[in-house]
Amino acid sequence: MKLILRRDQKSSGMLSKTITFLLDVRADLSEEERANIKKYKLSDTILYERTTVIHPGSGLLGVASRLAHKATNLSISVGDLENGKRIDCKDIVEMIAIEEQVREAAQTFKNVLEAAAHFGGEEVIEIS
Repeated sequence: MKLILRRDQKSSGMLSKTITFLLDVRADLSEEERANIKKYKLSDTILYERTTVIHPGSGLLGVASRLAHKATNLSISVGDLENGKRIDCKDIVEMIAIEEQVREAAQTFKNVLEAAAHFGGEEVIEIS
């Protein structure tokens, strides 16, 4: 697996001086890795989430709060890495922080894929 990160930027308008920073993330996966993602149903696995709801609330207010959170929250799943995802960032600091989190999550996911590839086999680890 290779993680591909692409940075870009765009201006919000001709008169506006606001710049939005764009981060495209995508994984270059082997056929075996894609097969294991499908086999173990990993596409919906969340690798990164900006915030999580600790107490979702109840009733109509709880539903409204969960919908608002889902609309404004950023999450990256295995499927997003497979297909690619564009993330809009308000500043460079946020973009770099997201990059670091995505790199860490991708490394963990690579470990999961390596473990999935070795079920039914044995691994010998030399301890010195």
